[in-house]
Amino acid sequence: MDLPPQQPSTQFLTLEESAKVDAALLSSPEKFLTRLTISSLKVLKHIAQEYSVAIEDLTAQQVIAWFEKDGKIRREQGIEAAYLKW
Repeated sequence: MDLPPQQPSTQFLTLEESAKVDAALLSSPEKFLTRLTISSLKVLKHIAQEYSVAIEDLTAQQVIAWFEKDGKIRREQGIEAAYLKW
């Protein structure tokens, strides 16, 4: 699996998206879950792109393998080399 160059400005929830969630008629737990879901969708799109598959064709094993690989990159090369910056 070839890795595309990392984008240091990757945001998983834009200010506009966050404002829309804040304005929605949702409880605090529902707003949290909505933010998490939007962010998760963006990560899944990235993973699908790396595997060159449609997002709906991703398997649980591919998602797990991707997180393992990103975690290994973070541990061995530092947080800036990983896709997820946490």
